[in-house]
Amino acid sequence: MPSTSPSLWVVATPLGNLGDFSPRAREVLAAADMVLAEDTRRTAGLLRNAGIEARLVSCHDHNEEQRIPEMLEAMRAGSTLALVSDAGTPLFSDPGYRLVRAARKAGLTVSAVPGPSAPLCALAASGIAPQPFTFLGFAPRKQSEQLAFFEQFARTPSTLIFFERKNRLRTTLETAYNALGPRELCVARELTKAHEEFILCRLEEFQTVPDDLLGEITVIVGPPEKEQALDTQALRALIEDEMRLGGKPREVARRTADRAPGWSVKEIYEIMKDLRT
Repeated sequence: MPSTSPSLWVVATPLGNLGDFSPRAREVLAAADMVLAEDTRRTAGLLRNAGIEARLVSCHDHNEEQRIPEMLEAMRAGSTLALVSDAGTPLFSDPGYRLVRAARKAGLTVSAVPGPSAPLCALAASGIAPQPFTFLGFAPRKQSEQLAFFEQFARTPSTLIFFERKNRLRTTLETAYNALGPRELCVARELTKAHEEFILCRLEEFQTVPDDLLGEITVIVGPPEKEQALDTQALRALIEDEMRLGGKPREVARRTADRAPGWSVKEIYEIMKDLRT
């Protein structure tokens, strides 16, 4: 690398297919004085496969803050650092943001080597409207926190992208549906790998998504569909119809949502409260 190269490189690495490891990424990682890795064992395997010898230093969620002074000192002394995550582009739900911000504040040069990114890869192949889109990272674990999390994006006029773990996927999709209402859905797994799969359906059809999926999962939820939503008067008539059939309020709201395009369970529940007063 030239002497004018950045002090900190943010380097994208393959999601799975090693053919996506760019020549520039290889060059930067081979020349770096230190490679900061989320999981040094995983990165060591990648570098070994590419014939790259490098000094690996762990940089993950639990130690990034403590590493920053040491890393800044090394960069000020002339060392070139490269930051990678386990796969894809660093900082997207991975460590590194604090270090990049600290380097910028210290007046050090930061540059990125673009490449694979799970959110963009999934979005590009999903067939769901690509712009605008909002990347949410990982959804919270607790269901109550999840509901509040998705509700804050219910009126955001964009496609939503988030990561989820396989053992929580169906529950999370159900919560997303309750907060967001009917929308397009794509569940992408094992991107760029041998068993890559795109499951295309509707968010209200969350129960049809297999609960035994393997691998890394990226979820794409289409933008709001209020254009096709029932008007409020028609919705109230539907609610009253369902209320006459009986059941708990949440049950009635869910049944109504199944018949009311563009309305979420939460919105219907709020209207029901007005009808009962």
